[in-house]
Amino acid sequence: MLFEVWAPRARERVTLWLAGERRATERDEDRPGWWCAEADADDGTRYGFALDDGPVLPDPRSRRQPDGPEGPSAVVLPDAYDWRHDWPGRGLRGAVLYELHIGTYTVEGTLDAAADRLGELAELGVSHVELLPLCPFPGVHGWGYDGVLPWAVHEPYGGPAALKRFVDAAHGHGIGVVLDVVHNHFGPSGNRLPAFGPYLTEAHRTPWGPAVNLDGPGSDEVRAYLLGSALRWLREFRLDGLRLDAVHALVDDRARTFLEELSTAVDRLADELRRPLFLIAESDRNDPRTTAARDAGGLGLHAQWNDDFHHGLHTALTGESQGYYADFAAHPEGGAAGALAKSLTRVWFHDGTYSAFRGRTHGRPVDLTRAPAHRFVGFAQSHDQIGNRAAGDRLSASLEPGLSACAAALVLTGPFTPMLFMGEEWGARTPWQYFTDHTDPEVARAAQEGRRQEFAAHGWGAGDVPDPQDPATRRRSCLDRAERTRPPHDRLLAWYRELIALRRAQPDLTDPDLATVRAAHDGSGRFVVRRGDLRIVYNLGTEPVRVQVGAGARVLASWDPPDAAGAPDASGGLRLGPHTCAVVLVP
Repeated sequence: MLFEVWAPRARERVTLWLAGERRATERDEDRPGWWCAEADADDGTRYGFALDDGPVLPDPRSRRQPDGPEGPSAVVLPDAYDWRHDWPGRGLRGAVLYELHIGTYTVEGTLDAAADRLGELAELGVSHVELLPLCPFPGVHGWGYDGVLPWAVHEPYGGPAALKRFVDAAHGHGIGVVLDVVHNHFGPSGNRLPAFGPYLTEAHRTPWGPAVNLDGPGSDEVRAYLLGSALRWLREFRLDGLRLDAVHALVDDRARTFLEELSTAVDRLADELRRPLFLIAESDRNDPRTTAARDAGGLGLHAQWNDDFHHGLHTALTGESQGYYADFAAHPEGGAAGALAKSLTRVWFHDGTYSAFRGRTHGRPVDLTRAPAHRFVGFAQSHDQIGNRAAGDRLSASLEPGLSACAAALVLTGPFTPMLFMGEEWGARTPWQYFTDHTDPEVARAAQEGRRQEFAAHGWGAGDVPDPQDPATRRRSCLDRAERTRPPHDRLLAWYRELIALRRAQPDLTDPDLATVRAAHDGSGRFVVRRGDLRIVYNLGTEPVRVQVGAGARVLASWDPPDAAGAPDASGGLRLGPHTCAVVLVP
């Protein structure tokens, strides 16, 4: 088999270390900076590369790291995995995403253990599972955003073979799989890529240090490295899509950006495989060009997260007004309810408006006639919005079940592609906290101290911030499935199932035309969203209200208990108790 590596920083030689033996490699005359060697090897054989007689380093394109990111790589031969399910793919329109972290979805924290629970998600009705990053990182447990070697799968999760079993099982349940990938930085421990070549550049800086080199000398190969990784997930592991972490941190001054190159390659692969593939961007730019077509001057990505919808919803439900929530609470037309109404109907709250939090104007308007609704992902909770709170507390820790039910309805009957965070569907009370397992003592101390300092600036005491290196922090973050069958969690779980089924049954709820969405509110807690012939009505206040929905209207779903949820009266008025909501079909 061929062993090859891009190592332009090797001055004289690159040595292949294979099963304890050293073998010379030769320069590839047709590809500057590449070194190659032919050798026989069995599946699982350990190997690595030494540059100019230095230490043996893992292969940058390693498919497997059995001993962690700093150990030797392992040969992964093209296997004869017998895929059990012929999968036609599932696109984004009509999708319901479910964000899932393998290390805390089950106590076991493995892909196989998570696969055993996929029946629960099929019963819930979600269309796609969105996995948090799977690339190798130090230790056993972590969020995955400190990963290195983005061609491999974290071994404690089960490695590449387990990922194929998980995807195959998901497809058997009719569920697509999306993977969160990190192209904007590499983790602080175990990153040996700079020894091989200019994977990073000091020309640009990011919150994590030097930027990934997308536009400097040598960047052609760095881009090819990331492109190859992305396409491998979609082709070899039969994934349905990728979520791209923090694309605003991909500093790229080239005329044709990396994201355009990536979206072009993914579209071509979809044509080749004859199944839908998609890219979802996490971006804080509020820029519709992210998902606009390439021939119209856009990047051609297929969807992007809508943080403004989350912020407006969170502020309206909780009343929080610190940090970036302050902009939403201060909306001149109805405070948080007005901000939520604007994001529901115009996508961004900040669409060229002034942001006091940023101290500048932010965003640009969305052309509602050109941007299908499913190109924006809406959510009430996510790994970031929960885990980056000091205590990792979920909405269910502060909201009573009725408001949690309203949050579910706003997401699942809203115009955007809905996304749930694992456990949200039953109002899980377990927190989801920031945890790490750094094996480098200096990096571990930096993680601990950085977390304390970050929240001390916001008034949190040291004892209020969980130690990310304490194993108990991860254990607290594991889901408790026993909650699913206990009140009030069981009722909320049934509500999520009902709303997802309703979303599939009512075409108005997946209508991509954003220009038809209407939202209205008043100071009493009444909030009404119009989707075609449907009215989704809310009482976010603490007193009963009456909402006018029209004579002859029929209630399709209501959070009010059966003895309290009546039909509209003769004049079309519907009574709503405090902290409740209903979906109504009007004639």
